[in-house]
Parts: sequence; structure tokens; C-alpha cells
Amino acid sequence: MKTIHCDVCRRAVSEPISNRNYFHVCHRDLCEPCKDGLESALKPVVRTKDPFSYEWYAKLVHDDVEKAIQRGKF
Repeated sequence: MKTIHCDVCRRAVSEPISNRNYFHVCHRDLCEPCKDGLESALKPVVRTKDPFSYEWYAKLVHDDVEKAIQRGKF
């Protein structure tokens, strides 16, 4: 059996199934609650960006994930 720990909150993911209860984001493993936190943190920022750029979005996601890892939460 495989053991996965969320890189943000450090909790173990029970019965890990990729893209169902844990997610790979920017070469990091995120549990479902942390992924939801990431999405809710990004949504207001992305909605105000005009024109949209995928390079900008990728950098924004990467920076937010790294900040959350340092803080231990979203």
C-alpha cells in the first residue's frame, strides 16, 4: 500500500487515489482540502486578470503552493 502525505498540511491521505483524494500540483502532493483551499485562494485573483496568460497563471499557482507549504496551510 502506498502512503501519501500532503506537502502543505503534512497529514497522511488515507487510501490515496490520484486526482480523487490527492492531487499533484507543481510537483507537490496536495490533499483534497488543501486543493480546495488553493482553488478558493486563486479564484478572485484569476477573475480580475485581463488579459489572461497561462504563464502568469502557472507562476501564480506555483508561488501560492510554495507559500502554503511554508505556512502549513492555505
